[in-house]
Amino acid sequence: MDVKYIEGEYDLEPFFSLSYDYLCIAGFDGYFRKINPAFIKLMGYSREELFANPISHFVHTEDRKSTAETRAKILEGVPLVHFQNRYLTKSGEIVWLTWTSIPVLDKKLIYAISKNITHLKKLEEDRHIRIRDLTSKNSGLTQLSYTTAHDLRSPVNNLISLVNLIDHSKIKDEETLLYLELLGKSVHKLKSTLNEQVDHLKENHWLKPSAKPVNLKKLIYTILDSLRSLIEETQTIVEIDFSEIKFLNSNHFYLNSIFLNLITNSIKYAKPGIPPRISIISKRNEVGSQIHFLDNGIGFDMEKSEKGLFQLHQTFTDNNDSKGIGLYLVKSYMNSLGGDIDVVSKIGVGTTFILCFKD
Repeated sequence: MDVKYIEGEYDLEPFFSLSYDYLCIAGFDGYFRKINPAFIKLMGYSREELFANPISHFVHTEDRKSTAETRAKILEGVPLVHFQNRYLTKSGEIVWLTWTSIPVLDKKLIYAISKNITHLKKLEEDRHIRIRDLTSKNSGLTQLSYTTAHDLRSPVNNLISLVNLIDHSKIKDEETLLYLELLGKSVHKLKSTLNEQVDHLKENHWLKPSAKPVNLKKLIYTILDSLRSLIEETQTIVEIDFSEIKFLNSNHFYLNSIFLNLITNSIKYAKPGIPPRISIISKRNEVGSQIHFLDNGIGFDMEKSEKGLFQLHQTFTDNNDSKGIGLYLVKSYMNSLGGDIDVVSKIGVGTTFILCFKD
């Protein structure tokens, strides 16, 4: 279509009629004066039907009040920018529109342009639903964790009382005394862990974990000491090299859980007949700090397992003790700390977990 030049101005009719946006001119009386084909197509009404009814007739009932209030300001000469409301098409479909409207007081006309944002509203609604579901699940997990940690303290206190009642002077066997010592340390460590869990939940550290310098070697040796009987039974060899990073500014409770889960996993998934060998190494790069956990275990098929590796209740072996919780917690804690975790594994060779922390 040719654009005509009339009296020093361009003929804007083609611009109005060919636009994919919705253009209209309305009178101060609340009726359409001019509408473009795109708006007619969107609404599904004929041009005559759109002109015969007041504009409020096409507005969703829940949005009529806010639309009327906004329109009153336009009639006072206040331009409207990015106002959103819902319209009902002839078929009953709800469409969301965002409007920019300019009043011309001497002509008592309103020039308006709108865009269809229904797809954005649907995406926003879907996002809110997902956030609500995640919030509900997180709340449920937090409550479950709090209840579990709280309720387990009573039997643990009973265990501690029983251990304290044992008269070691009556026991002459050195091996039995050693086992009793390990038992006492284990139940006290369990009580300490449960208390820390409850404290963290009370203080909402699940969402905002506190951070302070953590002595990595001290933390690892504390964990290894609590696992001494398991390590000796499985003949596990643990090699530690924290020469590059001795202290890490992080949350002690989260790090303890992360390291404990990775170490016990390496022992649990060792190759039959071969003592587990675990190497724990700190490294620094241009992005931040890393902790590498390497083992010589059974490994797993990365292609089959990578997507679901850190999901809750996902297991990849026939081990009856596998519940699919440990790696889920590791991933969750790393995310809470603002870090990430990478993994490399090969069946029969072993697995490497890389904890990445931003400085």
